[in-house]
Amino acid sequence: MEWTNEERYRTYDSMTVEERKKLELSVSRSLWRQRYHIQPPYGLLNDPNGFVWYKDRYYLFYQWFPFGAVHGMKHWYQTESIDLINWKNKGVAVKPELSFESHGIYSGSGFVHNEFLYLFYTANKRDGEWNRHASQCLIIMDDKGKMIKQDIPIIQKQPKGYTEHFRDPKVWKEKDSFYMVVGAQRKDLTGCVLLYKSDNLKDWHWLGELKTKEMNFGFMWECPDYFELQNHGVLLFSPQGIQAKNDSFRNIYQSGAYIGQPLDLNNNYFEHEEFQELDAGFDFYAPQTTVSPDGRRLLVGWMGLPEIEYPTDKEGWAHCLTLPREISIKNNIIYQKPVRELQKNRQNKVQRALSIQGITEHIEAFSGEAYEMIVDIEAKSAAIAGLKLRVGEDEETLLYLDKSIQKVVLDRTKAGELFAQEYGTIRQKSYLKEKVRFHLFMDTSSIEVFVNDGEIVFTSRLFPKKESLGVQFFAKEGMANFEAVQWKCK
Repeated sequence: MEWTNEERYRTYDSMTVEERKKLELSVSRSLWRQRYHIQPPYGLLNDPNGFVWYKDRYYLFYQWFPFGAVHGMKHWYQTESIDLINWKNKGVAVKPELSFESHGIYSGSGFVHNEFLYLFYTANKRDGEWNRHASQCLIIMDDKGKMIKQDIPIIQKQPKGYTEHFRDPKVWKEKDSFYMVVGAQRKDLTGCVLLYKSDNLKDWHWLGELKTKEMNFGFMWECPDYFELQNHGVLLFSPQGIQAKNDSFRNIYQSGAYIGQPLDLNNNYFEHEEFQELDAGFDFYAPQTTVSPDGRRLLVGWMGLPEIEYPTDKEGWAHCLTLPREISIKNNIIYQKPVRELQKNRQNKVQRALSIQGITEHIEAFSGEAYEMIVDIEAKSAAIAGLKLRVGEDEETLLYLDKSIQKVVLDRTKAGELFAQEYGTIRQKSYLKEKVRFHLFMDTSSIEVFVNDGEIVFTSRLFPKKESLGVQFFAKEGMANFEAVQWKCK
């Protein structure tokens, strides 16, 4: 379906009851609605925004276009949780109302200060020639949930030397000052991050470009997020325009991090190591972090990518968010683990140990479309050993070790309805340990795999038939040992 600009740039308030009911009916018939991931009621979800702990609960907003599975007039949709498991939909929180946000409320972040929640976002406006005008804006929310939108932007426009691709503010505090990073594009069409400072969260001045070792790394850096963890500085961002290289950068756009020394705020300089991708899977973008009440650094990402058509598009909805993850640093590598709270979502435990030689074995007790599973694999003499998931007639998702190349492989070639094939159907990454642990979360239309306690992560959407529920274990050209446990998700 081709959308006109008039159709794409309508606000939620203009939706008729008939339009809403039609979308709700279409979504209700979908085979691929998730059981325990955050997903839109209808329409398109993308970046997580404003992820923060405030007044005894987590607030998590996301980008939302209500009218269908297309990137149009963006709003912020609000969810809340006290336990990171059960999320309550609270409806549209931020919508385009003012002249400078006439074409959408873009991504941003949340920051708690003096008992108020400050929500920073990018306002998007288009002029008569369809030129983009971006500004950084602020909403202040009180403990009753009342939001007061500031009627002028806190940063009117990008500095000289940068294009209108200027978005996604993320704020933190250092001593008595507040700092903000904003994703940007230089006039020479290369990506970077801009750094701002404030004493009161309302009046901001530009410190300059955040200097890094990279001057030509993609054409735009989206969704920057700076924080310090275990005496390291970490700059998360999503660079666009990175060329594929071996097993890296295989998706249309990437997400990852620089790890280095704590940011030198006197010189706007970040001393860092090489860029590392956060996720080796097919569908992961625009991650954002926050801090839990007990001090853990938590991350949530968009389980999707821009400019890709997904099988649910025709049903009037698209995308979901990842499960929340705890992140840590070991040997200068970011590790991601599912938040420990998710263990409370387990039920109906099934456990088996088995040795397999040269065959595929189906274990009846393991099956389903929504479950958590931990599998320890020791390949022994097998050349290849692993799992077949969501197995059905002519369908399977493969997750295995290939000892000949010493790589973990996720293969969705036969995972169900195909999409984005121009970017390939296999993702793989090198591993070192002889015994490998797969900790995976299967939902109706997704898989998240944490390898060796989160050293490697694969996040991917899958669109199998409803009947494809089987789990199989296999070993080729030798023997492999498996220890497996599965829980159904409540």
